[in-house]
Amino acid sequence: MASLALNKAPEERERGIQLYKQGDPKGAITQLQVALRKNKADATSWYYLGLCLTRQGQFKEASKAYEAATKLQPNWASARAGLAYTLLLRNKLKEALAEAERALTLDSGLDDAHYTIGVIRLRNGDNAKALEANVAERNKQYVRVALPKVGAAEQTVVLPGSLQGYVQAPISARASGYLKKWHKDIGSKVKQGELLAEIETPEIDQQLSQAVAARAQAASSLELARSTLGRWEGLRKRDAVSQQELDERRSNDAQARANLAAAAANVERLRQMKGFNRVVAPFAGVITKRNVDVGDLIDAGGGAGRALFLLSQTDPLRVYVNVPQSYAQLIKPGQQVVVTQAELRGQSFKGEITRTAASIDATTRTMQVEIRLPNGDGQLLPGAFVQVALPLAASGALTIPTNVLLFRPEGPRVAVVGADGKVSLRAVKIGRNYGEAIEVLDGLTAADQMVLNPSDSLNDGDAVVISQK
Repeated sequence: MASLALNKAPEERERGIQLYKQGDPKGAITQLQVALRKNKADATSWYYLGLCLTRQGQFKEASKAYEAATKLQPNWASARAGLAYTLLLRNKLKEALAEAERALTLDSGLDDAHYTIGVIRLRNGDNAKALEANVAERNKQYVRVALPKVGAAEQTVVLPGSLQGYVQAPISARASGYLKKWHKDIGSKVKQGELLAEIETPEIDQQLSQAVAARAQAASSLELARSTLGRWEGLRKRDAVSQQELDERRSNDAQARANLAAAAANVERLRQMKGFNRVVAPFAGVITKRNVDVGDLIDAGGGAGRALFLLSQTDPLRVYVNVPQSYAQLIKPGQQVVVTQAELRGQSFKGEITRTAASIDATTRTMQVEIRLPNGDGQLLPGAFVQVALPLAASGALTIPTNVLLFRPEGPRVAVVGADGKVSLRAVKIGRNYGEAIEVLDGLTAADQMVLNPSDSLNDGDAVVISQK
């Protein structure tokens, strides 16, 4: 039961925080107290309880709540600032000053702690200096900084891709009729030549019977023409008939032979058509779609829209990636890549670049790259969205986080803090984009202190204070 209570405690805590933000501290106190009865080691609940009690004017109880939060998390600057404020309201100036100063050592940008110290100094009689120091402190602009990094020996760029079967084909019928039976359904693994479905073909059956009879008729006509030719050749030797009449009988014999050949070819054609009533797999793979059921009317040559099945070869798979123009020259067939899928956490799959389009698409300014990806265990599914990490040769250029860039009408800028604590906006030339980092070809040195997440209002010459947090 204890573990169940701990699991439910965050629900009351979140409900209490929501009520506090909606301006209902009394309701928030009730929810937070329920959460603390279930889990007294929840520093967040103690902190928000302190906020609610302070708003209700219960400063002594608020101090106790803040003290509990700081005992659980000694380096929580906001909790110490809240404790300092409640101690100030209780006229415990010495303790309040100590807590406020400690909060500022943890986070020098806390306004509540600066306010508490300013009020204490005013009460101690140092009014003018305290007010001036408080105003100056509040006017300071605190920033966090980072240094550019030298490009690693080898970089990678991660691009989205889509998995496809190495061979993927819609299986259509070659013979018209009605579906008699299907033998494989979606998800079935089939071998080359394995039976997928059978089609009833009554029209082809009748046409085949008719063709066989026509062939027999042609054979009989040929036999008659052959015997007639033999008799007329004998008569010609005795000059009983003319040469013209003999030639006519020879022509009849040749026509009869041709008619028999045509009838035999028609029989063979219809027998082959009859053989198409058995729909078989053209290659080994997995059935990914079945579009028909028993009794459906099947039209020969219906195209992909009337395909009976969709068959995909899932080992190996193909991955198609559109590589931006800036990286296209670095991609070569034979390079090894790493493929990951968000749903398969902690797993990566190695593939190989088999071919590239060797041209840039004029619309997207990208080059299509095909990757061969082994899938012997069948973990990867065709159609899935994946991330492909492509290796890139080292450039030696500096790389910076993308959150240091300022985009101004005159071009991209980076705010650099000088030794005098003033900001200088540097124009930079951008190279490759690695996602969270970007290359800088010109405008920065490895020793420049760049402002992280600079505000749009930051300008040349602004004085800032580097935060140590």
